This record gives sequence, C-alpha cells and structure tokens, in this order.
Amino acid sequence: MQTMIYDSDAFCVLQLDWSGAQASQDGAEADLSRGGYEIVDKFARKEIFLGGRAAEGFRHSVQQLIAQEPSSEEIDDFLDRYSALSRQSLQAH
Repeated sequence: MQTMIYDSDAFCVLQLDWSGAQASQDGAEADLSRGGYEIVDKFARKEIFLGGRAAEGFRHSVQQLIAQEPSSEEIDDFLDRYSALSRQSLQAH
C-alpha cells in the first residue's frame, strides 16, 4: 500500500507499507521493517527510498518538524537534504 503524506510543487513523499496493514495518518503504527518512505524530488527528477533505521530516523525528524508548524518552504528545504542523497534519476518509459 502507498499513502501520499506530502505533496508540493517540488516534492512528493509516499509512505510504503508492504505488510498489508493500513498505516495510521501520522505513520505511528507503520511497521517500517516492511516498508518505508519514498521521497521524490520533482525538479531534479530523482527519488530516494528510506527503509529500516533510516525510515525511523526520517519519521522522527518529520514529527519534530511538524511540531514546529513549518511552512511549505521549510518542509521543502528539509526534504531537499534527503534528496541530495539520491543518485538515481527518474526516467519515464
């Protein structure tokens, strides 16, 4: 199952759950050993998948960010740090 948890002009974040269980809206119930997060940088046309401990760290960082009630620009700046990790360009077929 894929759940879009963020979408802007610059980024899209999907929560992926392969266990078949429905994730809660905040992702707190998700079993990240059977899924993770996909971050798509729309401008750079790149994506990165975070699973396991990286996904747990991402979720924790997002929860801290959201508690500060950030603007869309601040969220995009936060996601841009993860986008820099991507080496694979997206290609349409």
